[in-house]
Amino acid sequence: MNLESIHRIADRIRSNVSDVIVGKEDIVDKLLIAIISSGHVLLEDVPGTGKTLLAKALAKSLHGTFKRIQFTPDLLPSDLSGIHFYNQKLSEFEFRPGPLFANIVLADEINRATPRTQSSLLECMEERQVSIDGTTHVLQKPFLVIATQNPVEQQGTFPLPEAQLDRFLFKVKMGYPSVEEGLAIMKRFMSDNPLDQLSPVVNADDIVEAQRVYPTVLVSDDLLHYMLAIVEGTRTHSDVILGVSPRGSQALLKACQVHAALRGRDFVTPDDVKSMAVPVLAHRIAVRSSLRMRADAAETVVASVLNQTPVPADSPLTAR
Repeated sequence: MNLESIHRIADRIRSNVSDVIVGKEDIVDKLLIAIISSGHVLLEDVPGTGKTLLAKALAKSLHGTFKRIQFTPDLLPSDLSGIHFYNQKLSEFEFRPGPLFANIVLADEINRATPRTQSSLLECMEERQVSIDGTTHVLQKPFLVIATQNPVEQQGTFPLPEAQLDRFLFKVKMGYPSVEEGLAIMKRFMSDNPLDQLSPVVNADDIVEAQRVYPTVLVSDDLLHYMLAIVEGTRTHSDVILGVSPRGSQALLKACQVHAALRGRDFVTPDDVKSMAVPVLAHRIAVRSSLRMRADAAETVVASVLNQTPVPADSPLTAR
């Protein structure tokens, strides 16, 4: 596989998902970037905007396994990872895998689970493995966690700590459809569910191979300094009390490389960085308490940092 193959794979998946999902091309692209760069996505929006349907359509498009977990306050870590149970017929303990053993895992309303259960996701998201009773189990490849949370309801929720937010490559919002898109949705689902007729267009091994190839996308030193300048800008901004971590700068680099590959290029441009900066970095910063009531405060800070950071001139890579 080469970089051009990644571009073709992305086109096939986009086209297939669009048979079910109306609009949301930008969200689909971010999911593709996340799964290829081995990242995860936090979808924050009200119920009924198509989050579960989108995750299922993506899983069916790449012939992967899909599991949905409804997070509740009484959910235990073992409900996610699995348990060892005693098989009376065999007179021995057997491992029963939990829903984390899938290619795409939808963690629905993740902020309704207790911090103990939330923290059980950290190892699987970062290491692609779970440890149960002293035994380490490797998760399937590719592995993508799509977590959702409702920004409106706060009663009975446990906000995600910064350490866990930092594990998500993107934090994005689905948003309501336009009137035209809403009409198309009603017509599309009037008689049946198009998800039932959706067929795979790639297999999971294609995504694993894309994960191996995308790091060959070239990034000039000027663009690396540009990314670091943006990250440093979040750390010194007057409205920020916690800036982007080194993990965040690595995430920005990976997202930019895959973003370029999806567009058929083997090099990163400043426009890739501008497109990825806000969704990759905004949820990784903590703004001052006086701004926390504004839902878009972090995004506004990152956007202002982008505007104030000088854009490098075209390098030999971007001039080709």
